[in-house]
Amino acid sequence: MVQQDVLIVVKNLTKVYGKGNITVKVLDVKSLEIRRGELVALTGPSGCGKTTLLNLLGALDRPTAGDIFFEGEKLFALKSEAALCRFRREKMGFIFQAYHLIPTLSALKNVLAPAFPLGTNYRQRALELLRLVGLAGKEGRRPGALSGGEQQRVAIARALLLDPDLILADEPTGNLDSATGTGIMDLLKKLNQRGKTVLVATHDRRVAVNCGRNIRMMDGQVI
Repeated sequence: MVQQDVLIVVKNLTKVYGKGNITVKVLDVKSLEIRRGELVALTGPSGCGKTTLLNLLGALDRPTAGDIFFEGEKLFALKSEAALCRFRREKMGFIFQAYHLIPTLSALKNVLAPAFPLGTNYRQRALELLRLVGLAGKEGRRPGALSGGEQQRVAIARALLLDPDLILADEPTGNLDSATGTGIMDLLKKLNQRGKTVLVATHDRRVAVNCGRNIRMMDGQVI
């Protein structure tokens, strides 16, 4: 078991792509801890393993070897995809560089997407979250009628809908101009101040300096 304030522990985590004699080890992290309530930046150049590590921590992918402990429990002891899906739904909120909004749905319905098909009415919470991220009055607009920064704010509201323990953000300001990116980072800091644990993968130093801790990566390793 881990200490109560440690949310995630990583031990000897590797990810290898390929088969036989043609393999590439893209991740090799010996140890890592993320404490509850931290705002952490994963930094390093493109291709250094940030997104791979984020995907493993969020159970979007499975490691080749090693363990991830979440709240003291071995994450990949969950063998079925259905069990991992439930874990992601209950524990994780994801924010992507490309937003990944559904273009035919309104901002409100995009925020509500993680609740499907739970059957519980999350509409009021979704509206409150859109107000929180500064989009009151734009609930009915589709992504194509929103700016890049507004789309990312919808994505942040979506990530918060089910009140996750951990928010994983992969280059959340990468497609935005500097002023809009600063606004998104300020919003993530505000969420952290409200008690959310936030892990941000970024190559932008301006984002990293706003985080409480920086984890530097190079060639798949934490350095």
